[in-house]
Amino acid sequence: MRNPVGPLPSSIYWRRRAVAVLVIALLAALVVWAVTATGGGGKKSDDAKSGGASPAPSITPGPSSSDPVVGQPPGGRDESGGSGEGSGTGGADGGSTTGGGAGQGADTSGGGGPDSGGPAAGGSGTGGGGTAGQQVPAGSPLPNCTPETLQLSIRTENTYGPDDKPVFRLYAKNTSSAECKADLGPKNTVLTVSEAGGDDEQVWSSKDCPRGGAVFMRIPAGATIVHTVEWDRKKSTPACATTPPGTAAPGTYLVEAKAPGEPVQRASFVLAKD
Repeated sequence: MRNPVGPLPSSIYWRRRAVAVLVIALLAALVVWAVTATGGGGKKSDDAKSGGASPAPSITPGPSSSDPVVGQPPGGRDESGGSGEGSGTGGADGGSTTGGGAGQGADTSGGGGPDSGGPAAGGSGTGGGGTAGQQVPAGSPLPNCTPETLQLSIRTENTYGPDDKPVFRLYAKNTSSAECKADLGPKNTVLTVSEAGGDDEQVWSSKDCPRGGAVFMRIPAGATIVHTVEWDRKKSTPACATTPPGTAAPGTYLVEAKAPGEPVQRASFVLAKD
């Protein structure tokens, strides 16, 4: 079909041909870009998926709540501190004068035996519940207890077996409001053992052959102390006779305690047979 206007000049013709080619090229480029964008997006998605499938770096888990934590006690502080016990035990017979103030065949001590803290059965008079006495020197500045303020009593067990040594406990109570000292030695506070019944023949006396002198015991105000004398069952004779008088036979006996200005205190006991 011919152009009604007539043939175009050559320059315009080639210019239009160039524009047409350029438009076709641009359209082709747009098609390629669209196809590439659609296909490339899927590929990128696959690549991302493929990359996400690679193994993640491993992480070492920490200890679970059930695992013990070494080196840390509950609460996060040391609860193992121990408590110290500082208990001290004093001697019960600090005024002990064993062997120093007894008559022949006897021992004495400022404290008692295992049960010196209380009165023994068979006793009479006041006393009981005393504590072990404390011996003091004869020259102690403590005043002497007067007969008006001192109360004595004697206690012993009811029965002793063939191998037992009788134990006599002297209880001394200070009834005044000031502490004082009392001589409970074998010469001042005399203990005697006699056979009970009949003529009450004397068997032993603490003053017959004493091995020591005065035994002064400290007695606090209003307190009671106990002074123990053990008899080995041997008879005694005045002035330490050289011939052993023998031992006491089984039977019932009477022990007496006598101090200057004090009433006589008595208690009975039995030496059992085999």
